[in-house]
Amino acid sequence: MTARYYVVREDILPEAIVKTIQVKDMLKRGEAATVHEAVERVGLSRSAFYKYKDGVYPLSELDRERIVTVSMDLDHRSGILSRVLGLVAGLEGNVLTINQSIPLQGLANVVISVDTSYMTEELSALMDRIRSLEGVRKASVIGQG
Repeated sequence: MTARYYVVREDILPEAIVKTIQVKDMLKRGEAATVHEAVERVGLSRSAFYKYKDGVYPLSELDRERIVTVSMDLDHRSGILSRVLGLVAGLEGNVLTINQSIPLQGLANVVISVDTSYMTEELSALMDRIRSLEGVRKASVIGQG
């Protein structure tokens, strides 16, 4: 069976799901040392927590935990790729791979994979900023995961 996902407002979720998210947040921030401690503090049974913990995530967390693959056509001039990489690093993106073709007719195709988990801007803003750099002819997201 294929997994199906929904975006649901928090105020209409069952209490156990909301509390499961609270427990996960407490554990992530270190406000509770154990699941037992966290579920007691929010008033949730351990069995309910374990039932829902792998199926419920804040939308912001799902949106942030991914690797993005970006394809770019860059002018064959010194420093252009360096400016792109500097921009990504400046926004707390982590470049995982770089693949560059041999320049043909003054353009080089470059494909980078970026961990966007800790980026300070949304992916769309990053792409707009890459496209606005001098020497970037084309930039597009070709994969996300």
